[in-house]
Amino acid sequence: MAQQKKFIFEVEKGKEAVDGKPSLGPVYRSVFAKDGFPKPVQGLENCFDVFRISVEKYPENRMLGRRVIVDGKPGEYVWLTYKEVYDIVMKIGLSIRSCGLEKGGRCGIYGVNCPEWIMSMEACNAHGMHCVPLYDSLGAGAVEFIICHAEISVVFVEEKKIFEVLKTLPNTTQYLKTIVSFGKVTPEQKAEVEKFGIVIYSWDEFLQLGEGKHFDLPVTTKSDICTIMYTSGTTGDPKGVMISNNSIVTLIAGVKKLLETMNEELSQSDVYMSYLPLAHIFDRVIEELFINHGASIGFWRGDVKLLIEDLGELKPSIFCAVPRVLDRVYSGLTEKISSGGFIKNKLFNFAYSYKQHNMRNGDKHQEASPLCDKIVFNKVKQGLGGNVRLILSGAAPLASHVEAYLRVVTCAHVLQGYGLTESCAGTFVSLPNEISMLGTVGPPVPNVDVRLESVPEMGYDALSSTPRGEICIRGDTLFSGYYKREDLTAEVLVDGWFHTGDIGEWQPQGAMKIIDRKKNIFKLSQGEYVAVENLENIYGLVSAIDSIWVYGNSFESFLIAVVNPNELALKRWAEEHGITGDFAALCENPKAKEFILGELSKIAKEKKLKGFEVIRGVHLDPVPFDMERDLLTPTFKKKRPQLLKYYQSVIDAMYKSPK
Repeated sequence: MAQQKKFIFEVEKGKEAVDGKPSLGPVYRSVFAKDGFPKPVQGLENCFDVFRISVEKYPENRMLGRRVIVDGKPGEYVWLTYKEVYDIVMKIGLSIRSCGLEKGGRCGIYGVNCPEWIMSMEACNAHGMHCVPLYDSLGAGAVEFIICHAEISVVFVEEKKIFEVLKTLPNTTQYLKTIVSFGKVTPEQKAEVEKFGIVIYSWDEFLQLGEGKHFDLPVTTKSDICTIMYTSGTTGDPKGVMISNNSIVTLIAGVKKLLETMNEELSQSDVYMSYLPLAHIFDRVIEELFINHGASIGFWRGDVKLLIEDLGELKPSIFCAVPRVLDRVYSGLTEKISSGGFIKNKLFNFAYSYKQHNMRNGDKHQEASPLCDKIVFNKVKQGLGGNVRLILSGAAPLASHVEAYLRVVTCAHVLQGYGLTESCAGTFVSLPNEISMLGTVGPPVPNVDVRLESVPEMGYDALSSTPRGEICIRGDTLFSGYYKREDLTAEVLVDGWFHTGDIGEWQPQGAMKIIDRKKNIFKLSQGEYVAVENLENIYGLVSAIDSIWVYGNSFESFLIAVVNPNELALKRWAEEHGITGDFAALCENPKAKEFILGELSKIAKEKKLKGFEVIRGVHLDPVPFDMERDLLTPTFKKKRPQLLKYYQSVIDAMYKSPK
């Protein structure tokens, strides 16, 4: 066996537990930062510099594109160049300043990704204002909460979201003075807001507001706040994460270094599909990275059902996704293959096994089987537009079987990343052609230090031979604190280390595996502790289910679960067993519950779970956990208190009739 490569090196020794403080694992850094952290390009001090320098270098490059609708049908992408975008951004900046906003003022941006979103953001960057994304997926009332908490005076808003902003009146009128539509405004809307002493402009009207006026661009330093991003958290009010210019330019430098080291650097010919919400840090920093390289950003039409068609037209080279999107791609592909007839099925399975075998033996994906790529997998590649070379998954864990499958069939690198709003998105990312990193989020990016802190009450020891503990991060990509919440900032930022609340396990080569969540722990009546996130990851490997929420409490001795079964798998099972009915009826069927419970027991046995970790009762819900019922955060994390409230009667019934 060849010696395993190491992708991290130690910069500080671990520390034993002392005075009731938990032990600390060693501090590690990416091997790509052996000679120190990569520095941002000279002259790149803030986010506006990222854009301004690219305008100077690549004025005629295509920057922002959207599909035009001709006779009700979507046509091709129509582009604005870097120079054209710059000219509009300058106009927006003057108009915002005409409304009386100065450096440090707050502008809200509300709506689905589009060129106007980026242009409004760049105008904020140019004038040192804080861009504050608003999004209703944080739950009803969040838009109102953020406008008041951040004291936002100007809101840019997508045409069809105007009514959502109007709903916040008069509660927000103390702060909100100007509304700008990305499109048109109706006379009724004008009349409505005037009652509250607020002005509303259409996009074209607003662009003319600053005509003939002049305002100097303020000096913006690295430490100045660039954006305040509100994160949902699973409980309580949204928290405003303050992110400085320095965090973003530092992150860009690190990711750039990483891509160059892997021979995957971006160039001005790269194309990106913008559809993940710009209100989240993941998409925001990726788009900054593209702008930094003079590359092109095309926007989707705002409908997930039309995304594949948009991809076909745009032909992006980099595709970022959340596991939900990739799960959809995976189930669509597997269904297509299984219904494709015996010969096609056999051919596909042979090609898959052959290529996967070669990749496991160390072949790079493009060398593992060029013939299979050409004959069998090219169709999958074309489905994503034909040019995708990197697929990056973030925001939540991607199931290992989905990741393994996509690495083979998409003819692209599939990389999993990990980061938080507080760490400016990318903190770990897996590396191309390293098949051993499957199921991990890879080593740290080359601009942070990482260590694990032991969590004794959960049995996690950062100094054991398999180091496990809470992931802690140090470096310039970290946030500057929670807006107006020093108390919460002090809880998570201790001596320069950000405590993520996530439990990780170092792998031998230096990749990180996320195995649990610190707060998701409860005690059963017999005194046993249950780390629920870890169990959900294990039970989530069952192919007959799409999602699972495991529940227990200190008054009961066993665990139960609410499961979203996989519709195709359940129908196939029903067919084989002569059971009729639609999906909802099958979920009610006691035999279907037995089947799912049996599948869960099998995996529990296979993974050697303890007796008290085995699920004894299930409820099958045909409707996936969703944001509409407030059961998930916008990044698809489970809101456990809300799930409990929603399924309380179901849970009571399950505990009354134990297996």
